[in-house]
Amino acid sequence: MSITETAPARHSRARAILVPLLKAAVSIALLAVLFSKVDVGRLWSVARTASVPWLLGALGLYAAMILVSAWRWGLLLQAQRIAHTFAGLTSSFLVATFFNNFLPSNIGGDVIRIADTAPAAGSKTVATTVVLIDRGLGLIGLVLVAALGASARLGPAAIGPVGPGILWAGFGVAAMIATPALLMPEGFTRLFQPLRIIHPEWVDERLGRLTAALARFKETPATLVSCFTGAVAVQGILVAFYLAIAHSLRIPITFAQLAVVVPISFVVQMAPVSMNGFGVREATFGYYFTHLGLPLESALLVSFIGAVLVILFSLSGGVVYLARLRSAADPLRPAPRSA
Repeated sequence: MSITETAPARHSRARAILVPLLKAAVSIALLAVLFSKVDVGRLWSVARTASVPWLLGALGLYAAMILVSAWRWGLLLQAQRIAHTFAGLTSSFLVATFFNNFLPSNIGGDVIRIADTAPAAGSKTVATTVVLIDRGLGLIGLVLVAALGASARLGPAAIGPVGPGILWAGFGVAAMIATPALLMPEGFTRLFQPLRIIHPEWVDERLGRLTAALARFKETPATLVSCFTGAVAVQGILVAFYLAIAHSLRIPITFAQLAVVVPISFVVQMAPVSMNGFGVREATFGYYFTHLGLPLESALLVSFIGAVLVILFSLSGGVVYLARLRSAADPLRPAPRSA
């Protein structure tokens, strides 16, 4: 092994250390500013009065979201003729949720899902395509829910700077980007032809698999419609999840109002500037809650209790992952029965 380390390796290692530190600094700075504006003691005393039945209801809603998400994923796998079980998809989603919450990145869960799909699909390209289509439809569904919420005549103070016009425009742009990939797969994959300069044979093989995967989706439009409907349902369940938390604290906020706040907070958290959305999420909730005439304390309580419940729920994915380490079976397929 070489004693000296190459410059690219040093740069990569320094970046791997620096980026998480910068994200943590942003999260800590935002949280420090927010907490400096509230009475932390009073915040804790109010949190302790939260209704346990409502919080359990919120956990139930989050579990329902996982089940609907696994069902959506299964529809896409079925369109690709990839063998799977609903139990396998659910356990994989639980593990993905665990990694999303305990790794300093939101893509960790997608890596798990791709790795779980690849053996059954026989191709990492197809597995990646399925997960990306699932992600894309989910994002479009998220923007649609936000647009519908902002269009519910809440008033300019309630919807903030991102009005229904911007959200509907974003939905239209996202739909226009997705349409060529799903309806004209050959033309879409042709856009990646310049990549052949890297390695013609390798790129051609991947593009061929990508085109075939997109063509299968084109042949099953009902699957895509059902999957998108499921994506909208997932976002609606997540809004209901936060609404249950608000009810547990007796905070007077409506489903339509949260239908703006929650999706936009998810969009903001996609920016890779914070540690798992901490600070950015709370700032977004704080902005909208105060514009709705609610105290900043309410925003912080709903956001933080939601985060705590999600983290607690995701621990079940850690248990599934530990159990999986003891087995070499395909995660998406049932284990063979013993004779």
